Amino acid sequence: MGEEDDLATRLPNSVNENIGTIAEHYERQEQRVTPSQAIVEKTSHYLGSPGYVAANMVFIVCWIAWNLIAPEFGFEQFDEPPFFWLQGFIGLNALLISTTVLIRQNRMSKLAEHNAHLHLQISLLAEEKASKIIAMLEELRHDSPDVPDKIDDEAHELAASADTHVVLEAIEREQGEHQP
Repeated sequence: MGEEDDLATRLPNSVNENIGTIAEHYERQEQRVTPSQAIVEKTSHYLGSPGYVAANMVFIVCWIAWNLIAPEFGFEQFDEPPFFWLQGFIGLNALLISTTVLIRQNRMSKLAEHNAHLHLQISLLAEEKASKIIAMLEELRHDSPDVPDKIDDEAHELAASADTHVVLEAIEREQGEHQP
């Protein structure tokens, strides 16, 4: 814990506050997960692990090997080639994996959409703040007797806040032109 405390003291307070806010946001998102969703996600995490794939491969190889060599040793062959029961187990396994992955992806997609909306809001706010700062600097430049009062078209242009509706229309028009 000492190393984390040392790192936190080297960061500005605003950064620590932002990290805390983000951590709280993710914690709230996790608290909204229903018990059934939590089970599905834990299952999905397990089903997507390399260990699960390896266990499946070992199971399949053992199943096939047993059913091929069992008659040689006088044991009963419970699933003759083409391994009807094994195919059923594999199909059921595929259904389980794909369903749990899709359920988890749906929640992750909603979280990503929420985060993208949050990023957009923050970007728009930052753009408005930057425009206001430029406008204030331009005003200071015009009012300061020690600074030459010259016209700066670029600063004037940047001082104006972007009209989000016009920007969105331009993006949609551009995307429409580049779609096949």
